[in-house]
Amino acid sequence: MKYSTFIAAIPLLQLAAAQPHRRRHVHEHQLVKKDGDVVVTVVNTVYAEATDSPQVIVYVDQDGKPVSTTTEGLPAVQTPAPPAPAPVAPAPAPVEVAPVVESIAAAAPEPVETTAAPASTPTYSSGGNTGFGLVYSPYNADGTCKSLSQIQEDFKAISTEYTLIRTYGTDCNQIANVLTIVKERKNKLFAGIFDISDLSTQVATIVKAANGDWSSFDTISVGNELVNSGAASASTVVAAIGTVRGLLKTAGYTGNVVTVDTLVASRANPSLCDASDYCAVNCHPFFDGNVAAADSGNFLTTQIPTLQEKLANKSQKIVVTETGWPWKGLPNGAAVASLPNQAAAISSIKKSFASKPESIILFTAFNDMWKKNTPFQFEAEQYWGMGGINPPSG
Repeated sequence: MKYSTFIAAIPLLQLAAAQPHRRRHVHEHQLVKKDGDVVVTVVNTVYAEATDSPQVIVYVDQDGKPVSTTTEGLPAVQTPAPPAPAPVAPAPAPVEVAPVVESIAAAAPEPVETTAAPASTPTYSSGGNTGFGLVYSPYNADGTCKSLSQIQEDFKAISTEYTLIRTYGTDCNQIANVLTIVKERKNKLFAGIFDISDLSTQVATIVKAANGDWSSFDTISVGNELVNSGAASASTVVAAIGTVRGLLKTAGYTGNVVTVDTLVASRANPSLCDASDYCAVNCHPFFDGNVAAADSGNFLTTQIPTLQEKLANKSQKIVVTETGWPWKGLPNGAAVASLPNQAAAISSIKKSFASKPESIILFTAFNDMWKKNTPFQFEAEQYWGMGGINPPSG
């Protein structure tokens, strides 16, 4: 279940703060093409973001209530020349939307799995255990699954300062493979169910990977930006959370169960957070268009309270499960993709959340070359990798 979106990874809006990934940045391995995603233009607000397929535009007022809907074709945007063989990085989802759709999008065909080769004991880089989280996707550039040995090779390049690793799906044997490494690093895993159309099968995959030991699981998420992308209604997602929680409890898991959506979609549909053990949202300053890289941390700290006030439990914990900055791509107003700006954005975010690093999961460990760049993601979907690097294993 791959997602390009990290998986469907969507821009942010300020008073409508749009988040991935990845709609934000939907995890694309599951939805390689985002045809039909909703594009939202917020009226009377400071920020606005565009989704991957702007065929349907919904206008809302400052309170997030739909005002009107129009349909238009794709804008004529020229695609830049292909990137040089230098590092590449994935991009979070652009526009943050809060649509309510009753149907669930069908998952893309499962990728071809590669045979895992015997792995030697890995040596991981040190970093100080800061407590921040990091996104990792186990896919080759051609979209096929990585073997355990390849994943181990990738993790040798990931600093141990990141104590929580987020994945998005159950395909490619990724939970069992990444769990093996998480245990070796003494980290925690934020596992995900990307396609909620077959919950029992995916929960069974997670249960099998855990093999009775849930000690390394921090969180299990149910869906990624499904409401923002229009793939499911809030009520459908809330019901899925309850189903998964019940199945996992029967299997002995008593940890966190959440759904992840954009900050904007969650603010418009607070039931998503109310049904979760904590509020998990994707939020990317880059997609706002009015935020300079160095102001990324401040942007997040000012947007979180606008969500908090909508929750039934005003003191509920909020975790930003995707945030970062692309190092390559088209400019989005004040947001310019570059390596120096990526470094400035990450530094700003880490500084703003230095006292509570567990509230941030950075996007992403490496460039996601298996994703597809589009004008609506500012041709940056592949280029969000920390430091602009490609995964060592290819």
